[in-house]
Amino acid sequence: MKPEKLDFFRALLQARINDLLSGAERTVQEMTDEQENFPDPNDRASLESDRNFELRIRDRERKLIAKMQEALKRIDDGTFGICDTCGGPISEKRLQARPVTTQCIDCKTKEEKMEKQRGE
Repeated sequence: MKPEKLDFFRALLQARINDLLSGAERTVQEMTDEQENFPDPNDRASLESDRNFELRIRDRERKLIAKMQEALKRIDDGTFGICDTCGGPISEKRLQARPVTTQCIDCKTKEEKMEKQRGE
């Protein structure tokens, strides 16, 4: 892949990581700032449910950040954009849609078909 494309993907990944980290920061700040005491148990349960949901979202984002950091390492070591399964190139269109991908569309499609057949 051309160096300018790698720079583009590096900037894209870094921008997404920064966005996710700032969202996590806001969540932590909001949860520590709120000193709400609800006398109604239903209101309290609703707040706890909302917080639980928010924390699950942040956990998924944490995992995505780890994948993005791995993609940045692949850019550094020269393996970004190369399919882990077949060793062929991953299309730029696919990388723009999902820059953390490690498989070309053909290999990913085959893998998903096999998973479906196994009932996963």
